[in-house]
Amino acid sequence: MSTLQVIIVSGRSGSGKTSVLNIMEDFGYYPIDNLPLSLVPSAIDKLVHDSQIYKIAIGVDVRSPQADLSRFAEVYHKLIETYSKPAIKILYVTAQESVLVARFDATRRLHPLMAVAGNLPNAIKKEIDILEPIAIRADIKIDTSLLNIHQLKEVIRDHLGVDNAVTVNILSFGFKYGAPIDADFIFDVRTLPNPHWKIELRNQTGLDDDVKAFFDDYSEVDDMANDIIAFFKKWLPPFLHNNRHTVTIAIGCTGGKHRSVYIAEKLGESLTQSLPKEMVVRIKHREKNRW
Repeated sequence: MSTLQVIIVSGRSGSGKTSVLNIMEDFGYYPIDNLPLSLVPSAIDKLVHDSQIYKIAIGVDVRSPQADLSRFAEVYHKLIETYSKPAIKILYVTAQESVLVARFDATRRLHPLMAVAGNLPNAIKKEIDILEPIAIRADIKIDTSLLNIHQLKEVIRDHLGVDNAVTVNILSFGFKYGAPIDADFIFDVRTLPNPHWKIELRNQTGLDDDVKAFFDDYSEVDDMANDIIAFFKKWLPPFLHNNRHTVTIAIGCTGGKHRSVYIAEKLGESLTQSLPKEMVVRIKHREKNRW
């Protein structure tokens, strides 16, 4: 069963579980949605042994009978005992409450728990409690609040990675637009000098030479960058032996335009040169469309 990969896809209603399953199908997974949890072990066994299907994506959410969901830990551990921990992963999607409300309003669809909760905010809150046994065991968490379908596909591609390799995603972002909840590490660089307060640099970014020259005048910028680099040079390589496919490092400043971009680029350049070849470094600037 070393080649078996079962992805349990779950998350909050309206966060994009159906889209994730469609994407998983594009990646060669056999998707099954809304299967009662009690039937999952037998379904996997049948697919593997009768059809030799080894890449499976199963959607599990609050539409499943609640008696089933209350036994999630039992079913999950049974799958691990049968197929091994590396073969079973949980991908959990979520979104900010305001985004979920807007999506339900736009589609005019009812939340699955509306009948018992009475209104949409209560239904959203109740769902969090019901899905907690799944959420706390998630190997991958994705916040879809700011993602379109193409970006979601790339995020999933990054998280799935490839065998015997780790993708190191370095993400700059602005705290004013919200911190990424799917990051493994978050560094706040707002204590550094801010080029925003120099009029001639305000419309430039951390990629521009004038902004880089500005940072060269402050030793604390290099100090912080070097401290972050030293930490990851030491502690990233062990992830190669920890059944991980991706590690996401988020660097945040106020607007995600100057300081976080500059530090993210320095970190990415250094790690590209120093990490083992099995670790691929990718740099993304989340707020680029706002520059």
